Amino acid sequence: MEPSPLLLLFTVLILSSRLFVASGQDAGTPPRGWNSYDSFSWIVDEEAFLANAQIVSSKLLPFGYEYVVIDYLWYRKRFQGTWSDPYGYDNLDEWGRLVPDPDRWPSSRSGQGFKEVAQKVHDMGLKFGIHLMRGISLEAVNSNRTILDVTTGLPYEEDGRTWLAGDIGMRDMPCGWMKNGFLSVNTDLGAGKAFLRSLYQQYADWDVDFVKLDCVFGDDLDKKQIITVSEILESLGRPILFSLSPGTSVTPSMAESISNYVDMYRITGDSWDNWNDVAAHFDVARDFAAAKKIGADGLHGNSWPDLDMLPLGWLTDPGVQQGPHRKCRLTLDEQRTLFTLWSMAKSPLMFGGDLRQIDDNTFNIITNPILLEIDSNSQNNMEFPYISTGNSVRHSDDPASLIPAKQRQVLDEHDKSVLGLTGCSSEKAKSWSIIEDDRANQICWNYNVKGSSTASNCLHKRKPLLTSFKWGNEFVYKRKYEGMFQLLGRKSVKACLDSSTKRRLTASERPSTLLSTCKWYANQLWSLGDDGTLVNRYSGLCATMESVKDNKNTGGLRAWIATGAKGEIYLSFFNLSPVSTTIYTNVRDLSKVLDSKFVGNSSCDSHEVWTGKNFAVVGGTLSATVQGHGSAVFVLNCHQ
Repeated sequence: MEPSPLLLLFTVLILSSRLFVASGQDAGTPPRGWNSYDSFSWIVDEEAFLANAQIVSSKLLPFGYEYVVIDYLWYRKRFQGTWSDPYGYDNLDEWGRLVPDPDRWPSSRSGQGFKEVAQKVHDMGLKFGIHLMRGISLEAVNSNRTILDVTTGLPYEEDGRTWLAGDIGMRDMPCGWMKNGFLSVNTDLGAGKAFLRSLYQQYADWDVDFVKLDCVFGDDLDKKQIITVSEILESLGRPILFSLSPGTSVTPSMAESISNYVDMYRITGDSWDNWNDVAAHFDVARDFAAAKKIGADGLHGNSWPDLDMLPLGWLTDPGVQQGPHRKCRLTLDEQRTLFTLWSMAKSPLMFGGDLRQIDDNTFNIITNPILLEIDSNSQNNMEFPYISTGNSVRHSDDPASLIPAKQRQVLDEHDKSVLGLTGCSSEKAKSWSIIEDDRANQICWNYNVKGSSTASNCLHKRKPLLTSFKWGNEFVYKRKYEGMFQLLGRKSVKACLDSSTKRRLTASERPSTLLSTCKWYANQLWSLGDDGTLVNRYSGLCATMESVKDNKNTGGLRAWIATGAKGEIYLSFFNLSPVSTTIYTNVRDLSKVLDSKFVGNSSCDSHEVWTGKNFAVVGGTLSATVQGHGSAVFVLNCHQ
């Protein structure tokens, strides 16, 4: 029987609305989708991936989730004993480029890589993404594979010679947490750029829509490679979303130099389903909002600070050879808190659980229409400091005074100073100097927030350790490392200042020290600038001493605020302590952070999102009892 014209029209309207809602390429909205890492670690295969993609298409696409992304090590052979940083287990083509493991991705056996998988994803109305590592495989460098010139289809030639992988792989610049896997590519060479172009041309030929580039940001910053890859992607004639991961130790000043070249970039380490990881996001999200980085200029219009995937639902554990096998360890309140912060901070939303076993609570959280509206279309997103506990609201222009005295004391007790990294334009990076006395081989940190110029921390300076090079040490030093040095924590202990971590860190972790066993890698080589900056050769970042809070301190109260397209105000209360607490604010204080028409005697209608309850604003005061590790999200419509 032929369908009626009315039914056909209705179907077209529904499909059109789905495609409109799911337009993640809209430069004004953070991307949304599904990523395989939280549920499969690195062992996801073609069958499981496509099964999840089908559920994204049928259940999540109407809510704007349109990308499906294969996370890392899709090229790794799965054998007993393989892990995240072995050597010799990866599948390479003749040009030194990684190709899918045929045992896990059988459609790649035809030599078409992910072409068939991408086609199936596109047929579902979705967009296809893959995870990539920095530069070039160490295995490709050691086997000295020929570099492809994609403009000719022949080996790359320049200066009368054929260039090989060994010419472009920078052995002194490996990925900090995967040294057996990947090296930076020398992008100053035409051959280096030719290799990267051959990589990304291959991904465009596979019809990839999204690339997630790892180990080039945060502690492993490689700005030259980020910019080179960005320029190559733009030259391919195919729109490809460009994402960076992870973002351990990232600061707004560090992101300043790369945000114009990417669509989204991680600002934390890996986020897993434990409360410490959730709580660790509040400070960094606040800092990037305060620096006006949310929706700042980016590769395709805007760039988005990324708080990492949503580790909800049916999951696995990092780095294991085991697929999804357990439920999310966060309580329901903690899951709502996570999703509320991600939405208020306008983070990209990449769900990480196995959708084949998604439960109603998880589905209802990640598809909450008000939170999704906040994530997509809200403005003026920022932390709101004017909250309190107790029987009355205290008003102050000093947000710190709104924290109860007992709580402030706990915070102070956990403050400590550690070595850190930051962008070299930061004033806090410009306080290193050589001590001009009998300890002239020391470089000391003089910066102190109280204005003292007394040296508080010193490191011992020495000539680089270059014995691992096959060339003469003096020749290498003069040609490549002139003016650089290593820094030891103590002269008697051979531990050097190191700019990169040895393993992937979670969101709640940070290196307890940047000192590690002295090696010849570039991440241990430094130079002292005329402006007092201590610059690292590996990342181009600068060392600093900073005060940080102990990771065990996850208590306290927070709030975020944003405005909606129709004049509504979104206000979120967060209770980071484990004890149920009543949180207060006064509507008048909203005008302290918002350029708003309502002040003074305005009246507001309010309802809370998670409970659906209406909340009255009594005497200008809004209050709610929030469970431990929980949140409340208010939608306020205020009138004069």
